[in-house]
Amino acid sequence: MATNKITKVYGILNGTCNYILSEMERSKDSFHNVLKKAQKFGYAEPRDPKFDLNGYDALAKVRILSSLAFNKKISKNNCLMEGIEKIEQKDIKLAKQLNLKIKLLGITEIINNKLFERVHPCLVGKESYLGSVNGVMNAVIMQGKPVGESVLQGEGAGPGPTSSALMSDLLSILKGNIKYPFGISKNKRKNIKSYKKDNYINSLYIRFEVKDKSGVLSEITNRLANYKISVKRIIQTPDKKNKKATIVIITHKAKESSSNICLSAFKKNKNIIKNPTLIRLFNIND
Repeated sequence: MATNKITKVYGILNGTCNYILSEMERSKDSFHNVLKKAQKFGYAEPRDPKFDLNGYDALAKVRILSSLAFNKKISKNNCLMEGIEKIEQKDIKLAKQLNLKIKLLGITEIINNKLFERVHPCLVGKESYLGSVNGVMNAVIMQGKPVGESVLQGEGAGPGPTSSALMSDLLSILKGNIKYPFGISKNKRKNIKSYKKDNYINSLYIRFEVKDKSGVLSEITNRLANYKISVKRIIQTPDKKNKKATIVIITHKAKESSSNICLSAFKKNKNIIKNPTLIRLFNIND
């Protein structure tokens, strides 16, 4: 890759999260129960797995990949970071209905000479390459010139991969290969300005749990319209027995700042039972 200009690096960077999401889909079990399985098999920390689940581990890897790919210093930017703790079995089923899958992705790229790093759950095509990467597998995709697109894939969680990575680092230290772990000297790596995450534009999946009564859907769509968020598709599933309903809205592309403010406004709506769940749709060309 030394002679190439890398423009974007993205992929599945945390084997624990990928196992949990894959197993939730396969077993139709809850997040809580699948997490217990992951801990039992050594894929998640037995005591406190929060750094895997909340996106912190994947973001640390994104920052390292940014430095390697773009010859920049490790950033300390306030990045967009979300984990998988809020993903429910209901979201897995709805994604399948839409011919999509939920994956936790780490993404770094240069936009207008500014660095944009982010980690969050994404809806990807079920038949796409990332949609086919399941279990504890990780996959890193690099876009560059003139090389085009390159892929690295392998197991990313569990005793084997973890001990292999650790031993590899120890062997490098013993061999004395520690002078330039990022390819070039720190003095030659440059700082770079951060791309404002509020300017990020993306299509959204928003799930609302609401009271099953007339006028609620129009309240939601009107609120979205007020923030210039246009609706592409609506899925409404009533629960007559409990007088509730699930409403899923797929939007056209919307600005991050607008969606955040809009969703915050829904907290005051008494017809909405709980905070909406938001998952961004992923397109490799975004």
